[in-house]
Order: sequence, then structure tokens, then C-alpha cells
Amino acid sequence: MTRRFNRRKFLVYGGATFGTSLILKGCANNSSTTSENPNSGAVPAATPAAATGSGNTIKVGILHSLSGTMAISEKSVVDAEKLAIKEINAAGGVLGKQIEAIVEDGASNWDTFREKATKLIDQDKVAVVFGCWTSASRKNVKPVFESKDHMLWYPVQYEGQECSNNIFYTGAAPNQQIEPAVDWLLKNKGKEFFLIGSDYVFPRTANEIIKAQLEAVGGKTVGEDYLPLGNTEVTPIITKIKQRLPNGGVIFNTLNGDSNVAFFKQLKGAGLTPDKYPTMSVSIAEEEVKAIGVQYLKGQYAAWNYFQTVDTPANKKFVEAFKKEYGGNRVTNDPMEAAYVGVYLWKQAVEKAGTTDLAKVRNAAYGQSFDAPEGKVTMNSNHHLSKIVRIGEVRDDGLFNIVYATPAPVEPVPWNQFVKSTKGYACDWSDPRKGEKYKV
Repeated sequence: MTRRFNRRKFLVYGGATFGTSLILKGCANNSSTTSENPNSGAVPAATPAAATGSGNTIKVGILHSLSGTMAISEKSVVDAEKLAIKEINAAGGVLGKQIEAIVEDGASNWDTFREKATKLIDQDKVAVVFGCWTSASRKNVKPVFESKDHMLWYPVQYEGQECSNNIFYTGAAPNQQIEPAVDWLLKNKGKEFFLIGSDYVFPRTANEIIKAQLEAVGGKTVGEDYLPLGNTEVTPIITKIKQRLPNGGVIFNTLNGDSNVAFFKQLKGAGLTPDKYPTMSVSIAEEEVKAIGVQYLKGQYAAWNYFQTVDTPANKKFVEAFKKEYGGNRVTNDPMEAAYVGVYLWKQAVEKAGTTDLAKVRNAAYGQSFDAPEGKVTMNSNHHLSKIVRIGEVRDDGLFNIVYATPAPVEPVPWNQFVKSTKGYACDWSDPRKGEKYKV
């Protein structure tokens, strides 16, 4: 995969002042490390379990891109993780200790992610890492966490076809986003689909799933095309869509970054409006709508588990707290909420285990539930969350009107059941005889 990953390059990230429960200390070197520690004393170096369970603090790692093309997206996720840590510390911390966040910059470079993950584990002796956004960064750090038997909490919806014992996935699996979106479109918008995506692992894997699903349930893929990351030459694709869907039809969009700006502007300019050409996106959230312009996206659709407009008491509290901390003009979105939830679920698992010992925390995480802003979520033994699925339609103010939601959380399926090579397989880390991938 190219290292010039440009996912959500156009997002607008607002500046913020972090609360007094965490003290930011910058390091003047190229590592871009910050330690956000409520206490001045350092945690003594020792084994991971001993180091993170001694002294007055528990060290955790935050590993996202604070610079480079992904910074505009990942800084908001860091904000959500910091907010959760601030709230937990204000409520007494974990096991009676305050959380010290060691923040590392992956710099939108997948090799740097691997280096910083190694540093957090070996040098900083963190108890856990919350991090990554792109599948490229996750796949680059995955061998680090597995070889060192450590723990990563990953907050972004992804393509599935993975189930690591050392990663907890708090974003959606494909059956909690992509597949329900296809079902809803087939029932409500049409049976002919044109697939457009950025040229990297997530869109290509997602479209393989969509094509297999359409073939299985009576839909039809009339076209498929990709743009290199960051490419804005969308006119040829718009032309193909008009040729393949002359009377209208569904567009399923897995574009990322500023390609979306050009795509939606030209889509409207070509007269391909939502009434005849409804477009479903899986990487367009509240920030993207604001950046692209609501006039180009009004009436179009997105599939997520969380929208800022979710009407739950927990979400009202979350949105209010986030805006109070970072500014009233900020918006919340699905990856931010999933990151926020991940910190709380880890905290609950540590408290159940009574220790930061990694193996004990991992086992304690199974079955943990949390009253999340999106609704109740539960961690399964396949390291994925049960989550409500939602589809939203962009409205005048740039937020989403929720037009569909599952009546209950959907159980996660990491190994896709429409793809022949993984059909019939599942994951269960609570049973050593099953583990990562077993035949049902």
C-alpha cells in the first residue's frame, strides 16, 4: 500500500485547550512525544505488568498521527481519548491511580507507527495503547503487539478479515456497517450499484464484500472504479456512472480524503442528484460534510454506528462535555466516539481484573458492557463490539437525520460470510481450541 495515505485529508481540526487534570510536557526531539501526567513523579521501569501497576499512575499510550496527511483526522480522535482519560481521572482514576497518557505521533507514516508502538511498549512500559486510524497503520503495528503479547485498542470501522488476540476493535466490522447499508439500499433505493473507492485495502476489500453480497441477494454491480489516494480527477468516473446507470441507480462510495470534495461537487454539477442517484458513503461523517459543503451533500447517505444526533442521555452528556472541553463549534463523529468508548471499556476491564496484567485484563474485557453515546455496547470474545447500526441522511445543518437503526445491537462478524474464502469461519479467543479463525 502507498504511504501517501490521504484519508479525510480535508477535515477541519479546531484547536483546543486540554483540561487541568492532565499536564502536557513536550519533548524537544523528533519523536514528538508528550507525557500527560497528573503527577510529577515518573513510573519506575520494570516488567510491563509491574511498571504499569506501581507508583501513583498507570501509563497508557496514545498513538495517532499528529502531523502529516492524517493529522487532520486523528487529532480529533486523540481529543476524544484525552476527554475520557480526564473524566476517569476526575472520578478517581483506575484502581485508585491516575492515568498518565504518553502521546506519540505516528506522523502519517506506517513505519513510524511501528517504531512508536515499540517505544511505548519497551521504553515507556505502558499498560495499553489506544491508537491507529488507517488499516495500513494497524497492520504495521499488529506484528509488534503480537510478538510482544501487548494490547492495542483500535477505534475505526474497517474491512474485517482479521481477528487478533492483541487488538480490541471498537469500530464497526463490515456486517455492522457495509452489509446493512447494502441491504437498506436494496430495499429502499434500487438494485443496480456502481462502486467507487480510493485505491487501497479498505475500499477494495469492502467492494469485494459488496459484490459478493449483491450476487447472493439479487442485486447487480454495474460498474466499479478507483482513484489513487488524493486524486481529484473524477470526471471520467462521473461519465462512467452516467453511462452504466442512464436511468439512475445506487452509488456506493468508499472514497477517502479530498477526492470526495471533487466527487460530490461534480456529481451535483452533472445533475446526478440524490433522488435518482442516491449515494451511500462509509467514510463521510460530520466533519467531512462541513468541509465539503452541505449544499453538495444534502440528501445523501452515510452508514455508521454513531451520529452526533443520536438521542440518548449518554450522547447528550458526551456532546456537551466534548464541546465544553474543545469549543462549541466542534462536532463529534463515529471514530471519536468509538475511541472514547474504548478507553472506558479498558478501564472497566482493569478494574474487574484488579490489575493491569495484560492476560488478566484481556480475559476481563470479554463481556464488558458500556452505556456508550451510541447506545449499549458489549465486548465479545472475538474482540469486537456488539453495536447498533445506523443510516443517516445529510440535513440542512450538516448533521444527520437518522433514517434507519437496528432495533438492537448487531453481533460482530470479523470473518466475512459473503466472501467464499472466509465463509463459515469465526473467531473466539475465550476458547484456546478456537482462537483467531476456526470453522463453525
